[in-house]
Amino acid sequence: MSGAERNPVSKAEKTRTRYLVVMGIAGTGKTEVGKRLANALGAAFVEGDNYHCSTNIELMRSGTGLTDEHRWPWLHSVCDAALAEDGRTVVIACSVLKRSYRDLLRDRLGFVRFLYLHGSLQEISARLSQRRGHFASNSLLTSQIETLEPPSRDEDPIVLDIADTPERIVQRATSLLADSIR
Repeated sequence: MSGAERNPVSKAEKTRTRYLVVMGIAGTGKTEVGKRLANALGAAFVEGDNYHCSTNIELMRSGTGLTDEHRWPWLHSVCDAALAEDGRTVVIACSVLKRSYRDLLRDRLGFVRFLYLHGSLQEISARLSQRRGHFASNSLLTSQIETLEPPSRDEDPIVLDIADTPERIVQRATSLLADSIR
């Protein structure tokens, strides 16, 4: 059963959302785009990576991809942080690689709009190779790709190409979201 079937949303609610999730595999720029988007919208920003437990971080640092069992508690923590932003629009940077993960966010938060950052594997690999001080490195790229279930048309994602600059990605996103945020 999809999140839409479990948590029906009226047409009016779909036109106004409080939660925007910038999603994609590691290295697509979720944090950079998410921060800039939150700033442009005057919204709160929740960095999903901040809610990983130390076990998850050590697994990823060692190049081991996370399982569903590792991700469920983390996703609930991300939802808790978003819900704590009482009454504000919230931009969340979070990979939510599987539909079931996105369903959990919809179940917990209500209507959520997903902004899917995607790009070429070469560009993402190059970005990950340049990363310093982050636990998600190039060694996770294969497991991220294997886990990814891109959002389907019925999830109504906003698909954004990471070949654009962060500024242009945010301009495009804000233009597409102009009438849909609270």
